[in-house]
Amino acid sequence: MRKKSTKAAKRTKGTRAPRRRVARPAAAKQIDAIRKQIENVAAARPPRWNADPEDVRRSVLKLVLTLVELIRQLLERQAIRRMEAGTLSDEETESVGLALMRLQETVLDLAKQFDISPGELNLDLGPVGKLL
Repeated sequence: MRKKSTKAAKRTKGTRAPRRRVARPAAAKQIDAIRKQIENVAAARPPRWNADPEDVRRSVLKLVLTLVELIRQLLERQAIRRMEAGTLSDEETESVGLALMRLQETVLDLAKQFDISPGELNLDLGPVGKLL
């Protein structure tokens, strides 16, 4: 009587060994299409931070204003939650709303002084997306 090999012994009757996948060579058109996709993605990426000494002041201000705007939006959301939950009095609601409006005006004024559009107040977080 013949002994089955260990691999064959592990398989049950009627099952086949999994087929090995073999990569097929890509056609020139496919390679060109992939190359164009990579170039398009690379071109669409926002420019990296420029450490040009003339531009450092503006870049730092842009970063700081973006972070202040993020915090302002978070505070605004928290205030809305507290208003809806009824944990803020009418006076507190008015005070928080006024403070958040003034903060937003200040951020926009500073951005305008340095010729930064409100749309620029954002950070690209790569695959995660935009911050704001």
